[in-house]
Amino acid sequence: MGFWDAIRGRTTPRAATLDALFAVPSAALTLEAGLGLRPTGAGSVCFRAAEGAASVQSQAEAAALVGHDGGPATESSVDDYGYTWLTVRTDPPDPATLVTDLHAVNSALEAQGFSSSLLCSVIAFVDDRGAPAYLVYLYKQGTFYPFVPSGPATRDALRERQLRDEVGADLPIEPDQGRWMPIWGLPV
Repeated sequence: MGFWDAIRGRTTPRAATLDALFAVPSAALTLEAGLGLRPTGAGSVCFRAAEGAASVQSQAEAAALVGHDGGPATESSVDDYGYTWLTVRTDPPDPATLVTDLHAVNSALEAQGFSSSLLCSVIAFVDDRGAPAYLVYLYKQGTFYPFVPSGPATRDALRERQLRDEVGADLPIEPDQGRWMPIWGLPV
């Protein structure tokens, strides 16, 4: 970004930071030991898909990369806001494999020039009663935040703070809670 761009208020989008995802397996161990949350083996990458053949080709390449040599298949869906979700499921649930697969999807999209379109990745957990909890990774910030839905349009803020406190030593946590957006209807 040049001087005149700064004066005119133009900014260059921040590049996505992908490598922080590799800290999730140790955080998963911490969550299981401290709060009884187990990984489900499901995770999703959310991005704003562009129109046209290049976007479709990029999604296909990302899915093929993850599914290569017997890897898991990806599921693609579009939410009510027009965001595309590529979901990966590992069976049995393995956070290290899941994170590697999510990183591969992100890297494939980034290599095709869609870095500025990457929004977040979500990794699903569940407690002994079957209640879900999620770690959401914000690419542009390079930080995580917890999301714990407690009903159709409500969230458990206390449980979210517990998750934040539990994994704060393992993961970079988003300090601005205004960015802790609920993501209803997650495909994971």
